[in-house]
Amino acid sequence: MSALEVGRVTMRHPEKVMYPSTGTTKGELVDYLRAVAGPLLAQLRDRPVTRVRLPDGMGGERFFEKNVPRGAPLWLRHQTLRAAPGGPDEGKTLDLPFLDELDALVWALNLGALELHTPQWRVGPRGGVRAPDRFVVDLDPGPPAGLAECAHVARLVAARLRADGLEPVPVTSGSKGIQLYAPLAGSADVMRVHAYGRELARSLAAEHPGLILATSSREDRTGRVFIDWSQNHPAKTTITPYSLRARELPNVAAPRRWDELDDPGLAQLDFRAVARRVEADSDLYPWDAAGGALPWV
Repeated sequence: MSALEVGRVTMRHPEKVMYPSTGTTKGELVDYLRAVAGPLLAQLRDRPVTRVRLPDGMGGERFFEKNVPRGAPLWLRHQTLRAAPGGPDEGKTLDLPFLDELDALVWALNLGALELHTPQWRVGPRGGVRAPDRFVVDLDPGPPAGLAECAHVARLVAARLRADGLEPVPVTSGSKGIQLYAPLAGSADVMRVHAYGRELARSLAAEHPGLILATSSREDRTGRVFIDWSQNHPAKTTITPYSLRARELPNVAAPRRWDELDDPGLAQLDFRAVARRVEADSDLYPWDAAGGALPWV
């Protein structure tokens, strides 16, 4: 088979292997996108998407793409936005795509976009950038620490967030660690959310110095979990829940139930497992539910 028609997209070479370690093909990944389109599109809604592209799959060329590439279809939604201050593109104007339908997801995959990254804010119908509607921390373990240590830290972070009126959702990242997302009411300025994350990480690191790190120092990370709070900055993005990861294995950033974090065999989930979970349980969380307000806003 040399082509696969999905809506308005002609998928070239669906038999191409994208993950050599498992023999996973583009066609199999299209099936995954079909299975998780509902919850994945809910995550992507009104958020510009930057992509990690590997046109020839894992082991080939890899690059991070923000702007809409040449030759993009006319039906693809995109928006010209000024890059956020404090980031690498400060002062630039970016033409960013929005993947808001299955055809758009398949179009991106056809170009080798395995990872889909989004900011914590959305864009309004007239192009206005809104206040962040979610708070996120990324728990990154330094070996020999692993998922078990991340799960322990996740519970410490969650307890603090709940005390502040937020309700976090755990997501195994598909790579090494765990992310926690908490819906926000959208009433706090983005830099205040960023400052809240910094203070949260510093406070917990002071309380648990042998377990938690609030800075990105590699030499200090051995055996500890780094609470990366920086992804709440307006110029930063985070791997989108339900996105594939561009790693050796075709794992996914997968929302989890809190009780799963107690499992001593806790592991990252691949695309087949996540598709089965969505088929059985739909989406695990009401991501569009009203979020909480930060305690000092």
